[in-house]
Amino acid sequence: MKLGFDAEKYLEEQSKYILERINKKKVDRLYLEFGGKLDHDKHAMRVLPGFDESGKIKLLAKMKEHVEIIICIYAGDILTNKTRQDFGITYDVEVMRIIDTFRRYELEINSVVITRYEDQPAVNTFINKLERRGIRTYRHNFTKGYPTDVDTIVSDEGYGRNPYIEVTKPLIVVNGPGPGSGKLATCLSQLYHENLLGVKSRYAKFETFPIWNLPLKHPVNIAYEAATVDLKDVNMIDAFHLEHYGETAVTYNRDLEIFPVLRRIIEKITGEESEYNSPTDMGVNRVGFCITDDEVCREAAKQEIIRRYLLARVDYKKGLIAGEAVNRAKLLMDELGLEPKDRRVVTPALEYVERKRKSDPRYENVIAMAMELPDGRIVTGRSSRRMVAGAAMLLNAIKMLCNIPDEVLLISPDLLTTLQHLKTDILNKVKTSLTVEEVLSALAISAAVNPIAAMAVDKLKDLAGSRAHCTAILSDADAQIFQDLAIDATCEAEFSTNNLYLG
Repeated sequence: MKLGFDAEKYLEEQSKYILERINKKKVDRLYLEFGGKLDHDKHAMRVLPGFDESGKIKLLAKMKEHVEIIICIYAGDILTNKTRQDFGITYDVEVMRIIDTFRRYELEINSVVITRYEDQPAVNTFINKLERRGIRTYRHNFTKGYPTDVDTIVSDEGYGRNPYIEVTKPLIVVNGPGPGSGKLATCLSQLYHENLLGVKSRYAKFETFPIWNLPLKHPVNIAYEAATVDLKDVNMIDAFHLEHYGETAVTYNRDLEIFPVLRRIIEKITGEESEYNSPTDMGVNRVGFCITDDEVCREAAKQEIIRRYLLARVDYKKGLIAGEAVNRAKLLMDELGLEPKDRRVVTPALEYVERKRKSDPRYENVIAMAMELPDGRIVTGRSSRRMVAGAAMLLNAIKMLCNIPDEVLLISPDLLTTLQHLKTDILNKVKTSLTVEEVLSALAISAAVNPIAAMAVDKLKDLAGSRAHCTAILSDADAQIFQDLAIDATCEAEFSTNNLYLG
């Protein structure tokens, strides 16, 4: 893979810049609203080849003696079981995963804040889970008067109703499992309370995308829009920055809309004229200064835009998003003249199915999957009564990497038959084809007695970073295995079966 981003430079420059923001402003404390994913930021890794998906949490670990962390979660997201798509886990579970991750990096967790709390039983159960594991929790209500009545917002009836979160470090990172978690409101509530206590505190924002010092229509910035089509985020020129400084900078619609109100709230809290003249001023992001090969990043971003369009079509088919989001994703594709076939693995998968269906009527319902190996070679696999297409493709891929002849069996047919017997005759499963995980488990068992299978198992890790495409929607379990293998898998918006539950 060609690299276009310097991860080491990013760690050095970003940590230095954040600490400078505290020292330069001569404040006691900086509340840093941390947007996006702190860990496993696979979007950034895909559009900025060379970006460390754990780079942002490593950045905080580099400054850990200065940092403590507040995690926010919106009560409504707990009630609706809102899900983080790339992990397939709900936001409340994601909060616990985030806490474990922070602890692994020896970062201090201050507390979890439940925002817009309304005394719901499901939310209280979540609070109990945290508190009984020694995690401090706070309940913040909806802010009265928000967003227009600044006098009420900045009063005992507004932020004053929220309990003060006791903190000690100079840098307070406020994070959440996703957008709309209440991070900004938590930061401003803390500013209000600390101003009453005589603590000089300020607010700043960290967002990786859009990258403010790249052009508005740069593919990396367009890829951010593609990633947020369901949120209707739109990149825009920061008009406040252009007017005040005469310089072009990129932000997005929500920051532009809230900035005038945010500036008034900060001025009301501090009793001073705001130091920020634009949304860009609030940011501390240095990602744009660490791009080393613009062309590599442009191409990677185009691939991400295609990927997001394919995912949007599947999400629409599943009923997860509206048709408007798919149309928006298609417009972004058209803007750059992109088509699904520009993702190299799409055409081979579709052509494989077409050939099979034309060759024999028995293949009418066949499903195929294609993958581009790290060296550029394309490998395919198809579904059968024995296993799903993804499993067949993986076996073919590791055979190719190991230079194992196609006729050599990695797994004994008797072992596969025994697994199918267990699945259908004992566990009473309706679907007889073995899943990706079941086939990989069989391969691992074979490795205990078969040196060739053992070599093949070790090669699985070499598939990380590969792209794959399936001609039907992957099951959640199979999709998770591809994520675990770090294989970027997409699929057509077609169900593999007409069954509503078993499909």
